[in-house]
Amino acid sequence: MAQLPVIVGFGGINPAGRASFHHAYRRLILDNLSDARRTETLLSLAALMGLSRHENGNYLNSAGEAISADSLAHDIEQQVRDNTLIRRINTDCFDVERVLFNRPANAISPDGGFHFKLRKRQLPQQIPASWQVTETSPGLFDIEVSGALDVIFPDSKQAPVQSAGQLPTGFKPGQLYQSRNHPRNLQMTVFGASDALFSSGMAFEEVANQLRPDQIAVYASNSIGQLDDFGFGGLTKYPALGKRTTSKQMPLGYAQMPADFINAYLLGSVGTTGGALGACATFLYNLRSGVDDIRSGRRKVVLVGGSDAPVIPEVIEGFRAMGALAEDKDLRTLDGIAELSEAHYRRACRPFGNNCGFTIGESSQFVLLMADDLALQMGAQIFGAVPEVFVNADGHKKSISAPGIGNYITLGKAAALVENMLGTDSLRQRSFVQAHGTSTPQNRVTESHVINEIARAYGIEHWPVSAVKAFLGHSQGTAGGDQLTTSLGVWAEGIIPGLITTGAIADDVHQSNLHFPLQHLEVGIRGMDTVLLNSKGFGGNNASAPVLSPSVTTELLRRRHGDKAMTELQHKQQVTQEKAAAYDQQSLRGEARPIYRYDHNVLAGEDLQISHNEIHLPGYANSVDLNVANPFDDMC
Repeated sequence: MAQLPVIVGFGGINPAGRASFHHAYRRLILDNLSDARRTETLLSLAALMGLSRHENGNYLNSAGEAISADSLAHDIEQQVRDNTLIRRINTDCFDVERVLFNRPANAISPDGGFHFKLRKRQLPQQIPASWQVTETSPGLFDIEVSGALDVIFPDSKQAPVQSAGQLPTGFKPGQLYQSRNHPRNLQMTVFGASDALFSSGMAFEEVANQLRPDQIAVYASNSIGQLDDFGFGGLTKYPALGKRTTSKQMPLGYAQMPADFINAYLLGSVGTTGGALGACATFLYNLRSGVDDIRSGRRKVVLVGGSDAPVIPEVIEGFRAMGALAEDKDLRTLDGIAELSEAHYRRACRPFGNNCGFTIGESSQFVLLMADDLALQMGAQIFGAVPEVFVNADGHKKSISAPGIGNYITLGKAAALVENMLGTDSLRQRSFVQAHGTSTPQNRVTESHVINEIARAYGIEHWPVSAVKAFLGHSQGTAGGDQLTTSLGVWAEGIIPGLITTGAIADDVHQSNLHFPLQHLEVGIRGMDTVLLNSKGFGGNNASAPVLSPSVTTELLRRRHGDKAMTELQHKQQVTQEKAAAYDQQSLRGEARPIYRYDHNVLAGEDLQISHNEIHLPGYANSVDLNVANPFDDMC
């Protein structure tokens, strides 16, 4: 009997804010919220962005004056709106007006020297004796150098791509713990994983005490590693800049490092670990590992996640060179304008509309999965369930970055599973798709054809399609995590985020059996039984995952475990929910801190007690069982 992987906690950080308790999701639909929900969402963001303080039971404004929650929310609302979601890149990331690069010498003199031109601001303070400097026009100098040239000439230029989905302005995860020069991505990991764990309302130690250490797993990674100066970025460029390579840049750059950090500094886990890589489908690849582990019974608890921080000049330039990003000049042409305003930057990502490329984003998202029997035992909250994740490649390809046929298989299987589990009517009337929706001209055609053909095959007449990249941008390997955690909010507020940045669906989009809502779509908190997450990645990495609603999940648990067990679960959940709510309130006040345990309970081989049947680890409630069954007993 397969265990059902139940979502018992989720959290993270992205351009919309903190994912836990649906705060980030509510930022997407801010205008459709009740006054109370809007105030709570704004306060959550104000705490992250450093716009509020809380002392002695009172909120304080920037002047240090006591103020009511409603008044504070009103005062900072526009500032929050302006400094979240997709927007023009600000100096929290880098200066788009002065992107540094090194200008090479552009000619060799006949005598073996060099000839090049420099602006006045580029001249070194001390002109070498071997230089012959001639001002050819005001502010522009012609340089002749005899012999060897060993000087680097830094220059700057305006970034051709100036929009991105950035974390809320002012949020600095490294200031919440002893970050010790960690890459931004790993700082985000510490915050995001902690948020997911705290949101469960269960102390992880209490959960771990019910299990053997190897019944726990962590699967987390990103698609391209840590590429800022503290990771692989600094490792590769520091020597050329004359800077010293540090001992941390190499190890902290690896793409599986989010899982490693969680094991070493948050959980102290000795269970299974790993990080799958699948371009834009990376999060769903890791989710598949967790789902498979729980369904098979090998693990009881799995923390699944991803964390990507690609809003840096080098990564943006790489995608721009591929022709994948929405450049400013193309956005201006698309809208027929001479200059882009802040409002235009906010609309840079337009899934399934007339678009010109994707908008890069950053995000760290995590979900805590638990086997259904343990979830009942622990009194866990039920946010949904993931019965399966389907992954297929594209087959033979001409271009490695072009889409192919694998996504038809993954989405078709996901739809088939929903129909087989919940029935034809549920699939046709009470499911929706969270599309990859990158906002490229190629994706709008190819992905819409995939979804439309699957809808046609299963008799779905108007399949609702959402795409949260319209608000958040494309966080690369973590994009599936953005899709998952925001989709969970639909069952809290009953609203599917619409494609409000798109304006109109492009003429070449396939939509005979689809519904692309251009405004937020009211469906009710029980209006949808499932969401089908879809990811299409470079290289032929495709993944689709059905996610069941909390109400559907609860009913499935009732059928398996009975009414008595569900009644007992409800009583236990009261304690769990109270603890989770306490964390949420602490976060709203700006008082919560992530988990980070440096040099805590570090063990060596001499500390272990090893016998023929088990290994006991000091500090862990249960031993590791060495009675490993022979799966090939028919052969041995």
